[in-house]
Amino acid sequence: MKITELIAAMSGSFTHPSHQNYIAQLSIDCVIFGYQDATLKVLIPKLNFKGDFYSLPSGFVRQEEDLDQAALRILEERTQLANIYLQQFHVFGNADRHNERFMLDLLAQNPQLTGPQEEYDWYVRRFVSVGYYALVDINKVKPQCSELDEKMEWIPVQELPKLILDGAEIIAKALEAMRLHFDDHVVGYNLLPETFTMKELQQLYETVFDKPYRRNNFQKMILDLNIVDRLEKQFTGAANKAPYLYTFKPTSNE
Repeated sequence: MKITELIAAMSGSFTHPSHQNYIAQLSIDCVIFGYQDATLKVLIPKLNFKGDFYSLPSGFVRQEEDLDQAALRILEERTQLANIYLQQFHVFGNADRHNERFMLDLLAQNPQLTGPQEEYDWYVRRFVSVGYYALVDINKVKPQCSELDEKMEWIPVQELPKLILDGAEIIAKALEAMRLHFDDHVVGYNLLPETFTMKELQQLYETVFDKPYRRNNFQKMILDLNIVDRLEKQFTGAANKAPYLYTFKPTSNE
C-alpha cells in the first residue's frame, strides 16, 4: 500500500480520491455511543496493520462540504444510519497535535507502506480536529469497516484499549459533553427503545453518570424535568405490580 492510499483510506472514503480534495490539516473525529445490557459502549475500529492500532471513526472535510455535512457523511458510511443524533462538542487544536509519532510507529511495524515524501509530509503536519458525538441504537447499526480496518466493535467505555493519537482525550471530552447536555437533549439520544420503564431509564442514567440514584429521588427528578410521558402499565400477569411505561416527550426539533 502506498501512502497515497493510506491517506485516502484514512479519509473514511471507500475510493481513493486525491488528498487535494480535502481541506488540509482539518479532520473530524466521531465518538459513536451506544447502550446495551446496561453498559455504555463506543464503536471502535482496529486498523488492519501489524501492531495494536485502535482509532476513532474519523475522516477529512471535502472542499465543498460544511463541517456538519462531513460528520454526517462519515457517520453514515461507518454505521449505515442516517438522521441520527449528532452533536459537535469540542475542537482539538493544540500546537503539537500531529500524526508523526503514530506514522513512525506504524511504518516501523509495517515497512511495506511506501510513497513519496510529499504525501507523508501532508499527513504528519499539525491537524485541527473537530469532535462530534453520536448516540445510536446499537441494534440498528451495521458497522462498516474502511479499507484500513481489520474490524469494528462495540467496546464498553470502561474497557477501551489504548487509542492512537489523542483518542482517549476525545472520548473523555465527548462523555463530559454528553453528561452536560443529557437532560436537554434526552429525546434525541436513541439509547433506549421507544417505550421503557422508569427502572430502565434509571439504569441508563446510572450508567452514563457512573453513580447510583435513589429510586424515589430519581423518579421525582425525571418528572420535574418534564421530559417523559407516562403510558399504560406494563403487563406482567400481576396488574398491581406492573410498572408504568414511559416515552420521551417530542421536542421542537422533531
